[in-house]
Parts: sequence; C-alpha cells; structure tokens
Amino acid sequence: MSPARPVSLRAALALAVAAQLSVNAASGFAVKAFEVAGPASMVLFRNGLSALVLLALVRPRLKGLSRQEWAAAAAYGLSLATMNSFFYEAINLIPVGPAVTMEMLGPLALSVILARRWRAWLWAVAALAGVALVSGFDLGGVNALGTVFILAAGASWAGYILSARWVGRVFVGADGMAIGMAVAALAALPRGLPDLLARPVGPGTLAWGALVALLGTLVPYALEMIALRGMSAATFGVMTALAPASAALFGWIIAGQSLGWGVVGGMALVTAGTAGAAWDEARGP
Repeated sequence: MSPARPVSLRAALALAVAAQLSVNAASGFAVKAFEVAGPASMVLFRNGLSALVLLALVRPRLKGLSRQEWAAAAAYGLSLATMNSFFYEAINLIPVGPAVTMEMLGPLALSVILARRWRAWLWAVAALAGVALVSGFDLGGVNALGTVFILAAGASWAGYILSARWVGRVFVGADGMAIGMAVAALAALPRGLPDLLARPVGPGTLAWGALVALLGTLVPYALEMIALRGMSAATFGVMTALAPASAALFGWIIAGQSLGWGVVGGMALVTAGTAGAAWDEARGP
C-alpha cells in the first residue's frame, strides 16, 4: 500500500475549518432532532451508525489483540460515549454556542497541565474569565444541571484526547478507532434504546439520526485525518478554537438560538485562550 499523500497547508486549513463546521452543524441539527427523539436516542444513532460504517470500511482484526490494545480501544470508546452523552444532554438545556464554549475547558485544562509552563496559565485565566462571562448572562434557559452536564462533557473530552493518543500508539491504521466506535455504540445502548422505543420511530427520526451521525462523526473525522497530513497537531489545536463561533452560528441558523453581547464576549475570550494555549504549545518552551 502506498503511503498517504500529504496535502498543502492551505488545503489542510480549509479541511480543518470544514470539519469544525460539520461537527457544529450536527450539534445544531441535534437540537432540532430533540423534537422527535431524545438526547440518548441521538447518541445511539450517532455512535451506532458511525460504528457500522467504520466496521464495514476498516474490517478491523479482532483475533490476537493484546490486552493493551483491547484496553486502549475500550477506553477510547467509553470516553467517546460519555462525551457525546453528556454533550447532548447539555445542549438539550443550554444553547449550542455557550455549551461548546464551556466544554472546551476540558481540553484546555489538559493542555495547561501537560504544558507545565507559566504562560499556559495565562491563557487558562483568559478562558476562565470568558466562561464566567458566558455563565453570568442569560443563556436562554440555562440551569445548574445543564452546566454540570457540559462540564462533565469537557472532562470526558480530555479523556477522549488521552485515549485517542493511546489508540494511536498501540494500533496500526484505523483498527483501534473502528473497535472503539463499536464500544461507544454498545455503551450507548442501555440508555439510548429505551429512549428510542419510548417514542414513535418514523422516517423523520431515522433521517435526523443519520444526518447527525454523518455530520457529527463520519465527515469531520475523515476531514481531520486528511488535514493532519498537512499541519502539526498544535496548529490543528488552534483551528479547534474556532468551535465556539461556528457552534453559535449554527445554533442561530438551525435552532434559532440568539445570544447577547456579553455571552459573545465571553466566547471570544475562551476562543482566544484556547488558541493561545495551542499556539504556545506549537512554539515550544
């Protein structure tokens, strides 16, 4: 098999932006989907359909896997399922833009801890100030439970990053990701299946589920894998900082969620803090 062809930095940046737009559009569509299906149902659709597609395309080797490989894939799948579950429960209560903003505290905290440099704390303080602004203004029905859910999603996102690195170290190719996605689908069954069967399942429900799975997992993951051939992981981290803005945009376009200037200012601070931390990591000590 010939090695993957690298892409130019310009193309990689465009793909990274497209991946962000895709995953945040999926969040906006998920909010609309809650009219016919619950958050747990959407998590089951997203993880389940993504797992079926990946298993069919990758056809991972299952025999002869070591305990370390199984542990890495299980950690990856469980962290993914937890992250998606908490996030979808949160955006059922909190507008998408502020939710994504607060969720980014998870990977930002991980970046600060791993960096072990005083400059990283400055970016963290800026981001925390932004979250304080976001949570201090009217978010359109935010409540304590929604805040707990999104902070738990952020912590799960940090765990997902660590487990994804582990999968990348112990697996060759996409086998680990495919197995991990299957684990995520199985983990979503206990809550997702009863939630799905509690409502009438029609073509509309299936269409929403397929759309969320496609835009939320399959398309962005494929785009990100190609983008990382043309940029460093640190540069990719800077691009990830665009998530609050794109999430707010699609929350407004798709779900009709509008935000005040105070919330927008807080989101800008979190974006600046996240981008600064990633850029500082790229520069090195």
